[in-house]
Amino acid sequence: MDKISLNIKDVLGTVSADQIKALDTKAAEALAKVDNGTGAGNDFLGWVNLPSSTPASLLDDIQATADALRRDCEVVVAIGIGGSYLGAKAVIEALNNAFDAYIPQPGTPKVLFAGQNIGEDYLYELTQYLADKKFGIIVISKSGTTTEPAIAFRMLKEQLEKQLGKAEASRRIVAITDKARGALRQLATEEGYKTFVIEDNVGGRFSVLTPVGLLPIAVAGYDIKALINGAIEMENATKDANDKNPAYLYAATRNALYQAGKKIEILVNYNPKLHYFGEWWKQLYGESEGKDHKGIFPAAVDNSTDLHSMGQWIQDGERTIFETVLSVAQQRHTLVIPSDDANLDGLNYIAGKRVDEVNKMAELGTRIAHVDGGVPNLQIVIPALTERYLGQLIYFFEKACGISGYMLDVNPFNQPGVEDYKRNMFALLEKPGYEEQTKAIKARL
Repeated sequence: MDKISLNIKDVLGTVSADQIKALDTKAAEALAKVDNGTGAGNDFLGWVNLPSSTPASLLDDIQATADALRRDCEVVVAIGIGGSYLGAKAVIEALNNAFDAYIPQPGTPKVLFAGQNIGEDYLYELTQYLADKKFGIIVISKSGTTTEPAIAFRMLKEQLEKQLGKAEASRRIVAITDKARGALRQLATEEGYKTFVIEDNVGGRFSVLTPVGLLPIAVAGYDIKALINGAIEMENATKDANDKNPAYLYAATRNALYQAGKKIEILVNYNPKLHYFGEWWKQLYGESEGKDHKGIFPAAVDNSTDLHSMGQWIQDGERTIFETVLSVAQQRHTLVIPSDDANLDGLNYIAGKRVDEVNKMAELGTRIAHVDGGVPNLQIVIPALTERYLGQLIYFFEKACGISGYMLDVNPFNQPGVEDYKRNMFALLEKPGYEEQTKAIKARL
């Protein structure tokens, strides 16, 4: 198997192949809008041909910058929120040793994250952890004024400058920002930071295959060229308007399910390394489709863990859900269950089996039970957790998201609702320029 694959047979008891086929015209029109840039939000379609158009020189520059940070730092803090954080976190967590935080690895800095929350204890504890560490900063913000990352950068920049002096600190800070404007661009120019550009036509949640995601991933020690090559393979596989295009088929199938009353999609994994991939996917689909009082609600579970918490609701709760199951075919390691003479736990019947075989049977048994219980299942098989296949998976979901959003008749590439909380927060904090809003919102309290 050289590509991820999509299996939809376990939705056909809820929607028929003919019902999915009936959406062909709409799906084809949506695919054309994505590929040709003719739909709403078409000024944010720079990600569509991004993998195949990424210059080798840019990848070399990112790698060289990562190598310099790896030489000089024990820890590198990537500062960003939303798409400026989740994509890199998802890939690093999928590829990392699960106990990486506890394993000393000379020459491979720990990649930590900040600016993804406004947790005072989190930031305090991070600054304390860094107090005796050689650290560097990757700050990711198109404007440089987004509240959460701006707070984190202000604090960590001050700490790094006190630790090293301003000149040396500047050599350990990399800014990924707008090419020409914004507060972070101005600061980077004044301080002489190494910079990479967030292109205007790539939105944050589609930015993992740009320097936004690639630099932290490279710092963590992973092969960004293999990641991009995997994405190129999927870019080439998702051009045609037919069900051999997995992104096209996924978008059409989930829209058919939505029309049949399935309003919630649960992304399911059976590998704990994919937890943050589910978090990235939730942002991608939630922020892209949740508009005009439309959109499938994206949720995620980690099985078999969540079979002992969410499993009851999924099996017997309201029948408004469907599942998309991420199944990893090959594991990196082999671990066999031993036999035990006493057999007090009753497990000798599986002695000699690999742990993954038991996990696969848990997955298969759960899928059968959920389908029998009225929960349609799509299955995405990932050959292995490698940079190549993660690149394929990322691009697959991005392309399907664009198609699916247009099929819903929304603009998949804006996020007007995200601004509402910011306006209220600024008014409550009495930000200059928000005097009238401050007066109005305080009258409501």
